[in-house]
Amino acid sequence: MTAVDLSPAAVGDPATPRAWVAVCRLKDLVRERGAAALVDGEQVALFRLHDDEVLAVQQRDPFTGSHVLSRGIVGGRGGVPTVASPLHKQVFDLRTGACLDPGGDDAPRLRTWPVRLENGTVLVGVVGGTVGGAVGPAPTTEVAQ
Repeated sequence: MTAVDLSPAAVGDPATPRAWVAVCRLKDLVRERGAAALVDGEQVALFRLHDDEVLAVQQRDPFTGSHVLSRGIVGGRGGVPTVASPLHKQVFDLRTGACLDPGGDDAPRLRTWPVRLENGTVLVGVVGGTVGGAVGPAPTTEVAQ
């Protein structure tokens, strides 16, 4: 079994996941597009990049409060994978959650989740009894494309 750990170091998450929740198969995700997943009651936006790296951020747009980021425009700035909100087009770094638009230092950040791939399955990290730091019941999963 081969596991490629893609996110904890990349997103700077100091917490090590205590468990990994299977969300979907890698082949279910379209390259350069987003998909929404309900993980432990929390809406998460998953993005499969051109090189099959998968990154996860909160589905909620911090500027509008709408759960739409999986429908954003996937791109890049200076080699950094990004998503632009489909509503007001703020651009976020998919690895760190930072807003890359002017005034981004003061802008809200997206929460990120550790992701890894195991035998073609996308797994989202559960940290300290929570998924991505959100308190909730035992992990469950639903995926919407």
